[in-house]
Parts: sequence; C-alpha cells; structure tokens
Amino acid sequence: MSEAERFSIMMNRSADLKRRIATELADTVVAVVDACETSLRGGGKLMFCGNGGSAADSQHLATELLIRLRGKVERPSWPALALTQDPAMLTGAGNDYGYERVFERPLRGLGRKGDVLFGITTSGRSPNVVLALKAAREMGIATVGFLGGAGQPAMEQCDHVLLVPDPETARIQECHIALGHAILELLEDRLVARPIP
Repeated sequence: MSEAERFSIMMNRSADLKRRIATELADTVVAVVDACETSLRGGGKLMFCGNGGSAADSQHLATELLIRLRGKVERPSWPALALTQDPAMLTGAGNDYGYERVFERPLRGLGRKGDVLFGITTSGRSPNVVLALKAAREMGIATVGFLGGAGQPAMEQCDHVLLVPDPETARIQECHIALGHAILELLEDRLVARPIP
C-alpha cells in the first residue's frame, strides 16, 4: 500500500468516526453544554486534565475559554483551568503523593462544588484522570469524560460520557478536540446571546 493510500485511509477513518459521533453523541454534547453554562452562570469554572496529547488538549481548551475561541466573537474571558500546566505542581504532587494523584491533589484545593471537570483519557484507564474524576464527584463537581476504547474504568466516574469508539489514539484525539471545539462554540453562542452579569 502506498503512503498516499495510507493517508487516505487515515483521513477517511477520522471522518467516519466524526460522522458517527455527530449522531450518537449529539444529546450528550448538549447536556455537557448545559452543565458548563450552569457552572459559569453560577460562578463556577471549567477544569481539564489529561496526559501527553490529552494534557495538550486540556491546555488548548482552557485557553479557548480564557482568551478566545473565534476571532470574530468579542466576549469576556471565562474561568477555565488546565490542571496540566504547572510543572512545579505536577512534579511536587508526583514526588510527594505519586503520579496517580497529580490531578486529584490540586483539584481538591482548586475545585469547588458547581465546577465542571473534563477528564481526557484515550484509553479510559489513566489512573490519575480516574482519581481526579472520582474526587470531583465527591466534591459535587460535574464530571465529563472525553474517552476512547472501551472507556473503562473512567466511564464509571463520569456524569457525561463522550466516548470515541475506536482503539487508535490518534483518531480518538482528533475526535476529542473536535468535540471540545463544538462544545465551546455552542457554549460561547449561548453566553454571548445572554451574557453573564
């Protein structure tokens, strides 16, 4: 098989997955937007965590809220936080409590009832994401899982599950960022139409 053919297969597989989740996850996406809007209108914030590429997605999505999502839309900065962005915090938590608690430990200090936590794990098995989601639930924080594969055990700790039904990390990540952008765009439309006082 040529590289051009392989490229075509990759793009078509990604497109097929997006078409599938466009149908299967539409209602869940709207429910996530509802949860995010409720949180922000109530003085809460949105938080994100994940490892590797999912850490980068966490920072990416938090930045879209804090700074700007769409250049043509002028609006306030909204409270968002990536639990992945502070090397001192991550290494301190890893050193003192173990890598499995690098998100759960700061979440307990920064999270408040009424916030929303997005846990991003392409396998559904990242122990540090699962522990953060579990802690969030205990604290009254709504939990959203951007998951892949079978989604377990993270799925059990999520109020809202956005599962990309594929085993391949790259294809899952492509869908996760598309889902994130869609959620934030719908949220932005709502908050611009009816601004938070």
